Amino acid sequence: MAGVLPDMLRPGLRVVFCGTAAGTASAQAGAYYAGPGNAFWAMLHSTGLTPVRLSPTEFERLLGFGIGLTDICKVLHGSDREVGMGEFDVAGLEARIAEVEPVNLAFNGKNAACGALGRSVDYGLQPERIGGAAVWVLPSTSGAARRYWRVEPWWELARACAGR
Repeated sequence: MAGVLPDMLRPGLRVVFCGTAAGTASAQAGAYYAGPGNAFWAMLHSTGLTPVRLSPTEFERLLGFGIGLTDICKVLHGSDREVGMGEFDVAGLEARIAEVEPVNLAFNGKNAACGALGRSVDYGLQPERIGGAAVWVLPSTSGAARRYWRVEPWWELARACAGR
């Protein structure tokens, strides 16, 4: 389907980042986190999760750094408001994560995390596990979510991933 990005998953990853769905700019570019105001790639580098700053078109290189990518909605694209929660595939996400068994699953924003966990969430490490992975909720890197931005949960995740 147009606008849906391929999962970037394999066994042994340090962390898999899960968004809600591909944003409009990402769907058009065919690359994760491609919106001009999205801070995802800068955060990966500034927290040390990647040794170099990648561009959205280099998303496939993340596997080499032990990082995977997926979305909870794989049939729509757009903003969280446009996508809603009606097409969230929680069972599909759980199955994908259980199959590759990453150490950590990090939701890039509360919307996908609330849908996956079925409850309101705070930022940081959660008590649940999905597919054996520790579950994290991070402030969204989307430019539209900038008013909710906090860098501390990103640093906590980076420390948890260090050495893996």
